[in-house]
Amino acid sequence: MKYVVGYRPDERGADAIALAGVIAKTQGAGLHLVNVVHGGREADPSEEKAALALVPDGVAATYSTRTADSFVHGLIDAAKEDNAALIVVGAASNGLFKRFTVGSVANGLLHASPVPVALAPRGYNRREPLTRLTVMTGVREGWQAVLDVGIAAAGRRNVPLRLVSLVEIDQLEQDDFDLDHALSPARQHVNTVLAEAASKLPEGKVAVTLAHGRNIEEAVDGIGWKSGELVVVGSSRLAENHKIFLGSTANKILRALPVPMVVVPRDLVRQGI
Repeated sequence: MKYVVGYRPDERGADAIALAGVIAKTQGAGLHLVNVVHGGREADPSEEKAALALVPDGVAATYSTRTADSFVHGLIDAAKEDNAALIVVGAASNGLFKRFTVGSVANGLLHASPVPVALAPRGYNRREPLTRLTVMTGVREGWQAVLDVGIAAAGRRNVPLRLVSLVEIDQLEQDDFDLDHALSPARQHVNTVLAEAASKLPEGKVAVTLAHGRNIEEAVDGIGWKSGELVVVGSSRLAENHKIFLGSTANKILRALPVPMVVVPRDLVRQGI
């Protein structure tokens, strides 16, 4: 298994390598650090040395510089050539520490990548392996692919899997409002998803959370997060088959998260990350 890491000689490159190393640990996954440059610029040998020095011990990595019209196209081409399971990039550099601001590279990948994309929040510097996977499972079409990725990834890493369904109270009908009644469809869905996941993972390795708030951001803030956590979300129904398109709900989740997130393409066939 191989992950393509979008590298630049700045803090975003360091964040991406740190996250890729965390996800790769215990997987035997190798990293391909890809520095995309525009035509006319020669490769700087010192950048390769600096990049490889950031890779955690025990994780195999290679480095290459490639010329492309854009960083996004260069990373996608590299991922296709490597048959990579994941593209990993850092968030934009002007965001709050340990939070996300989606820059042009991340935004481009989140609307075009044929493989899952992992986003590292600014300042991400964890070195230990993952401790938990959280799958955001909505009731709309496409949730099955996201669940399959989460089950497979949690099973291989032997880490707990948490299934979360978010309900935005302000978007529900307000006439004769009954919170328990309003949450009933989401509760039924997460119980169905929980039963499926529990049948495929060891006992005690799956939990479910139904989170709600006046908006998505409030619901996300109300969930407890671990420093070694990774969140997995799916693409919008507007996405082309086998490609990513970050929907409005996933975008709201991203901007509220304090931990890394992986976005899975629509109708993903390959389930490994």
